Amino acid sequence: MAKPGNPSAGKGKKKGPTKGTGGNGRRALEGRGPTPKAEDRAWHPAGKRKAAAERYAAAGGKGKPGQRPASQRAPKAKAGDDTENVTGRNSVLEALRAKIPATAFYIAQRVEMDDRVKEMLSIATQRGIPVMEVTRPELDRMAGFDGVHQGVALKVPPYEYAHPQDLLEQIVDRGQTPLLVALDGITDPRNLGAIIRSTAAFGGQGLIIPQRRSAGVNSAAWKTSAGAAARIPVAMAPNLTTTLKEFKKQGVFVLGLDGGGDVSLPALELADRPVVIVVGSEGKGLSRLVTETCDQVVSIPISSATESLNAGIAASVALYQVASIRAASE
Repeated sequence: MAKPGNPSAGKGKKKGPTKGTGGNGRRALEGRGPTPKAEDRAWHPAGKRKAAAERYAAAGGKGKPGQRPASQRAPKAKAGDDTENVTGRNSVLEALRAKIPATAFYIAQRVEMDDRVKEMLSIATQRGIPVMEVTRPELDRMAGFDGVHQGVALKVPPYEYAHPQDLLEQIVDRGQTPLLVALDGITDPRNLGAIIRSTAAFGGQGLIIPQRRSAGVNSAAWKTSAGAAARIPVAMAPNLTTTLKEFKKQGVFVLGLDGGGDVSLPALELADRPVVIVVGSEGKGLSRLVTETCDQVVSIPISSATESLNAGIAASVALYQVASIRAASE
C-alpha cells in the first residue's frame, strides 16, 4: 500500500523506450553533418582571406569606392567649445599658412627672430590677426605642463572634424587611391599627433577617430604633428565598426595591425587597393568587433626581444610599406 503523502509511491518504472522517444538515438548519431572548411567560415582568418581575395578580384584594378547619396551624409562633428592654443614654431607657422581661423598670435618678449618668426608676423599682420607680446611665463602657462612653445603661440577655435564618408568621397573625386588610417582606442593625443605626421609623410589622405574613447585634435596633438594637422584632415566616426563596414561596401579594404596577425606586412597584397589601416592601442590592441570587421589582420615582423611597437611607430612602418609598394607599381 502506498504511503500517504507520497503520490509517486507504488508506481513501477517502465523498462525500454517510452512514448515519444523513437528516433532520438538515430538523430544523435547522424550529428550536424560535415564540418565546414576553414575558408567557408566567415569568422575564421582563412574565411576572411577568401572574402578579401574575392573582393580583390572583383575590384578588377579599378580601386574606386562608390559614393553614397548626399541625403545620407551626416553633419560634421565638432569638438568642445573651448579654444586651443597651438604652440611651437613649426606648428604655428603651418597653421597660419593653412589659413586656420585664429583669434590671436602670441609672441614672447625679446624672442629670438628667425625666418619662421618673421613669416608668422607677416602672415598675422596681413590677415589682421591681433599680435600680442607676452612674457615667457605666460606662454609657459598657455603651452601646458610639458609643452614647448619656442616663444610663439596661436589661439585657434575648436578643431572641426570631417565626416568619414565626406573624407572618402573627396579623395575619390580627386582621382586618388584612398590610403586612410583609423585609430581604435588611441587615447594619447601625442600618439595621435605622431600618426597624423606619419600619414602626411607617406602619402595618406586622412585619419578617422571614434567619437568615444579616443584622443582628439588638441594642442598636444597639434604640437606633436609638427604642423601636419593643418594639412591632413581628421574625421570623427560616431561608431568606428559601422564606419569600417560601410567603407568595405564601397570597395575599401580594412587592414588591422596586430602582433598576432595572420598576414605578415612584407607579404601584403592589398597595398595598391583602397585601404584603411586600423591601429589599436599599445596595451589592448584592436577591439574584438574591429578585428572581426578587418579583411586582414597584419603583423609587423620584429625581434623576439621586443614585446611590441608603439602605436605611432607601428602606423609609420605600415604606411611606409604601403607607400613603397604603391611607388613600385606605378
